[in-house]
Amino acid sequence: MKNAIITDGTSGIGLRVAKMLLEKGYRIYATYVGPEFKEKIDNFFPMNVNLASREEVHGFLQTVKSQCDTIDCIVCNAGMTICKSFTETTDSDWDKMMEVTVNSHYIIIRELFTLIPHDSRIIFNEFQMGLPSQANALSNGVTKAIVHALVSNLVKVFEGTGTTVNAIAPNFIEKSWQKDKPEQVKQKTDNETTIHRFTPVIEFVDAIRFCVDNSSINGSLIEVNLDYS
Repeated sequence: MKNAIITDGTSGIGLRVAKMLLEKGYRIYATYVGPEFKEKIDNFFPMNVNLASREEVHGFLQTVKSQCDTIDCIVCNAGMTICKSFTETTDSDWDKMMEVTVNSHYIIIRELFTLIPHDSRIIFNEFQMGLPSQANALSNGVTKAIVHALVSNLVKVFEGTGTTVNAIAPNFIEKSWQKDKPEQVKQKTDNETTIHRFTPVIEFVDAIRFCVDNSSINGSLIEVNLDYS
């Protein structure tokens, strides 16, 4: 049985990705933060890990190493957004976003490198805020842009192994909390895309499925953008 890691894998997009990989026969190790995850799923092992804590990240990795001979897929789904202006963003804000979005995933891949066999898959879920320049949310844009650079450089690290590294860059994803917004607000946001709707989570998961199934897509930043302008 193949093994996969998914950060932030017990809710929303992460859980849908986990269930997709379970259908493909993977055993899943998922990190999460927050209330205890109580759903019981075969071959799904959730662990409460604060990715902003390097001690907890290394503890998670020790558990994985003790139970797995190989890690065949890593989905770097966790991220952190702090909506503050440039001058209001504190050192702590900056450090937390870097730890969760960039450093934790770098450490996970580095520490598991010897367990990643040929023809494995590494996929980052990164918001499109890393593509254009940002002023009102500079720290968010910078962390996402660093992930894009990490992807292109990891391709060289895994050169010749058949292991692919890609990033999926969504824009508006149809999440449950959006249902509570006033209809006028939702309509305004929908109209900012040429398709006039958000991306259903299942369609975003299909983009990740595509990267898992396709061995020729490598070093790519796949935009799921609805032609947002």
